Amino acid sequence: MSYVRLVNVTKRFGDVTAVDNLNFEIGKGECFSMLGPSGCGKTTTLRMVAGFEDLSDGEVWVGDNLMSSPRKNHYLPPEKRNFGMVFQAFAVWPHMSVYDNVAFPLQIRKLPKSEIEQRTTDALKATNLLSAANESPDFLSGGGKQRVALARALAINPDVMLLDEPLSSLDPHLREEMRFEIKELQQKYGFSIIYVTHDQSEAMALSDRIMVMKLGVMQQIDTPLNIYNHPANQFVFSFIGLSNFLNVVWRDGKLYLKGEGDKLAMPDELVPPEDLKGEPELSLASRPSEINFTSMTDPEALHGVVSRKAFLGEIIDYQIKAGEQTLRVQKGRRDPGPEAGENCAVHFERPFWYKGHAK
Repeated sequence: MSYVRLVNVTKRFGDVTAVDNLNFEIGKGECFSMLGPSGCGKTTTLRMVAGFEDLSDGEVWVGDNLMSSPRKNHYLPPEKRNFGMVFQAFAVWPHMSVYDNVAFPLQIRKLPKSEIEQRTTDALKATNLLSAANESPDFLSGGGKQRVALARALAINPDVMLLDEPLSSLDPHLREEMRFEIKELQQKYGFSIIYVTHDQSEAMALSDRIMVMKLGVMQQIDTPLNIYNHPANQFVFSFIGLSNFLNVVWRDGKLYLKGEGDKLAMPDELVPPEDLKGEPELSLASRPSEINFTSMTDPEALHGVVSRKAFLGEIIDYQIKAGEQTLRVQKGRRDPGPEAGENCAVHFERPFWYKGHAK
């Protein structure tokens, strides 16, 4: 059942369209991430939902309540939307104790003292901050400061939690720890989350569904697994996970690697789908983890040379030179593989095909 709805939402800054005709729905209790490179419009979209940014066109709804609609001349200010918001910056007040930081929004709302105490205490317990209630946030780590911001947002009992790159300033270990804490809080309290990030691992770990954006336009909305396994287009494939693209040409019913006079033939088993057969230029896309080394005598293998072999802990990362192009292969550290400088043959487990050459 839809809870947050964006209907034909558009945002223009002069002649620039930052968000172009966005339509999507978020369910009650759903964690929905907006993922994309810098400048794709995800933060602008979040700010329009929050009420910090006016819409150029369209409508934002929460339940049966209209939040914003330029055509209907309707706008509900942020303080009346009952949204919790956590930003990239910790945004804690060092002159206040942890307790007062969390209680302050409730005091502004002039709630009864007993209710303020109860909500603040509950929020501090939920974020494991009760023992630090009387301390200054300055004595907390980056993760502790971000917990204060989360507790402050939780204390208002939000209908929706809006999170804008909340973990990007933390070190990798803390970031991983905090993403699971956020998910646990969402499952415990049942609020909806709209999460903005450019970190695909965060989006994958947290989200029930992900929207991938490019230049203000929605590219795909789906579950993390479906977006990874069934990308809607070449951009989504390239943005989600590690990716390889080999440029190939179609000539006389056969595929050749682009380069060296287009004379290096591709294995016969690598055949594009029917709708792309005959296209003069194609891209073969693959994940580094979905390429296997095979025998040099395998007639269905692509041959190349290992130009680099790097040990990355549990993974060995290979760079393979095939003709004038390169691709990456990643295998477990215990898996047998060639050495740098050796010839090799590779087999593509799950190739994807796209029209045109990758840039």
